Amino acid sequence: MEVSQIFVFLFGAFLLFGCKENDLLVQLQKREGLVALWDFKEEAGSARLAVGKGDFPLKEMNGPVQRVSEGPLSGYAALMKGEAYFSLPHKKTGLLNIHGKNQGITVMAWVNWEGHTGFVGGMWNEYTDGGKRQYGLFVDLPHYNGSSQVCGHISSSGGPTPPFPYSCDYAASKQTLSKGKWHFIAFTYDGHSIKAYLDGEFQQRPAEPIFNTKGFEGLPDGLTQSKNPYLFEEGIGNNGSDFTVGAVVLSRGMGNFFNGLIGGLAVFDSVLESDELNEIYQQTMVENGFLDQGK
Repeated sequence: MEVSQIFVFLFGAFLLFGCKENDLLVQLQKREGLVALWDFKEEAGSARLAVGKGDFPLKEMNGPVQRVSEGPLSGYAALMKGEAYFSLPHKKTGLLNIHGKNQGITVMAWVNWEGHTGFVGGMWNEYTDGGKRQYGLFVDLPHYNGSSQVCGHISSSGGPTPPFPYSCDYAASKQTLSKGKWHFIAFTYDGHSIKAYLDGEFQQRPAEPIFNTKGFEGLPDGLTQSKNPYLFEEGIGNNGSDFTVGAVVLSRGMGNFFNGLIGGLAVFDSVLESDELNEIYQQTMVENGFLDQGK
């Protein structure tokens, strides 16, 4: 093959790959209820911009967040390590400030997790003014039966779940994440229950004793309940949190730092059904050949 032919072949392959990435973003933008979708293609030192109902610029905090050439949406991802995270002040959250008694929500992300409790994204503050919790996507919340699992948190009051010291109001996927592997994670809330998904699949969990709930007032034997779906009918509070990615406010300062890669994050003000989430997983992780690349 001549040099010119090689160049044409490589250039064509580059264009084809770029088209596939753009097609994925276009397909996601067409989904009903999309508020914001970040693909983290921007270089370190730049705000990460969303598409959807606003650009919702995420500012780097605690230093630059490096961009790596790996990811299912844009071909890039944010490398989250140490105490770096992103933040959007509450006054700029706009339509991301999703709340209401019967308000639906879906939060999804494409992550390569390297271990430890980590906050992926949402409006969640566990300390200021007694807590400004609202909604948040986590991985690995073992305190209330969510070890190495996808966890979707919802709060109405903003504070802990009485009579406990922390909020236990989260769904946790039955399946567990594998460290160092790309996953598509998500949760939905419909005003009645929270559901957690791993790689486009919801798996129901039977009722089980919940860790760290014994001995509290009125609960000598602790709670027994299902963690997926998780019954929660109080709705989403309008509690004043910033929107953050990669960390939340704790009593000691910022914490629950996500460790790994975030290649995409999306927030919807509606509930995506199981078949839709599975379709998104197939489109963004399987049909495009991303998983076959060994990423």
